[in-house]
Amino acid sequence: MGSSKQHHHNDTSCVWVDGPIIVGAGPSGLAASACLTQQGVPSLILEKSDCLASLWQHRTYDRLKLHLPKQFCELPLLGFPRDFPKYPTKHQFVTYLESYASHFSIHPRFNQAVQSADYDRGSGFWSVQTQDSQYTSRWLIVATGENAEPVIPDIPGMNKFHGPVVHTSSYKSGSEFKNQRVLVVGCGNSGMEVSLDLCRYNAIPHMVVRNTVHVLPTEMFGFSTFGIAMALLKWFPLKLVDKFLLLVANFILGNTDRIGLRRPKTGPIELKNVTGKTPVLDAGALSLIKTGKIKVFQVVEGVKEITRNGAKFVGGQEKEIDSIILATGYKSNVPTWLKVCESFNKDGMPKTAFPNGWKTEEGLYTVGFTKRGLLGTASDAVKIAKDIAQQWRLINNKGCNSHIIQLKET
Repeated sequence: MGSSKQHHHNDTSCVWVDGPIIVGAGPSGLAASACLTQQGVPSLILEKSDCLASLWQHRTYDRLKLHLPKQFCELPLLGFPRDFPKYPTKHQFVTYLESYASHFSIHPRFNQAVQSADYDRGSGFWSVQTQDSQYTSRWLIVATGENAEPVIPDIPGMNKFHGPVVHTSSYKSGSEFKNQRVLVVGCGNSGMEVSLDLCRYNAIPHMVVRNTVHVLPTEMFGFSTFGIAMALLKWFPLKLVDKFLLLVANFILGNTDRIGLRRPKTGPIELKNVTGKTPVLDAGALSLIKTGKIKVFQVVEGVKEITRNGAKFVGGQEKEIDSIILATGYKSNVPTWLKVCESFNKDGMPKTAFPNGWKTEEGLYTVGFTKRGLLGTASDAVKIAKDIAQQWRLINNKGCNSHIIQLKET
């Protein structure tokens, strides 16, 4: 996709890219590329793995479904097929992304791991270095996302443990943990869903809950909780909507404090907007916590240390376990390769918050760092494409005009 000129210098091929260079071929990169195509601007996506949406294809568990109804997860300009269910499976979502790329003739360059990206103020160009090529363009779009690398907590003694220790990015199914006592570290959507999946295979999950957490029902009155919240926010103040959601959640799910899941003081939507921490949408784990099939460890300080056969908690409790699953989330990897990092904080997130974080310094854009899921991605992609298209037309019109003047002179 996009026009690029290539020449070789020593072992590195140098590629001039007419339109923007996009780093990452996940939903964010694809959405940006499609919106640029619609505006008549070529682009080139560089992707370190060998496929589109590698996080979705390689680092998600088998039973994963989208947590939100499909209308909130569509990319711009092309919706899901009509016959897809309300909550598409991960395989359906990947199929959608593949047909999206094909529809807009997006052909990423795979196996291109970006090692560094640097801006030359003198020339006004971005230079992006992969393991075997150097790409140059006026524009760089960072689309590697908030979930580029797994977060692995540093728990003392983890290397002594006799059993497997896996991050949820490597977890596929509970079938590998049949009849085992499994320590699940983390109680977000991944921790809850992995615990639920483990129960299907007769394992006994012991879920470590360090922080407060909002658990909401996936649906209220037959409608998605997220959809109801979005609709109410158009008419009512955020704090009132949060109060309503918690009132209904307590009515449907009961008081979660009683089962070791303390709610934060801040409401679920306000908390998500301020910190990016998503409420847990209950897919069935809560009822298994109530019946004791999923054990909950409410520990403020977390796990003190891992021993050969189990875990010690700060309060003095000890537990024998067979396996450990780290449901500890992901982080951005931008600081490891973007050399001009003034626009990003140390966590690899844009310093400017949503909805204005999509455009940073000279020719640098970000898509998919909104903490607002695929809806945020779609909004970023549309804005970026319009902004670059304006510059693109100006540059190309200048080129045409100077060409005409030269012809007149000759």
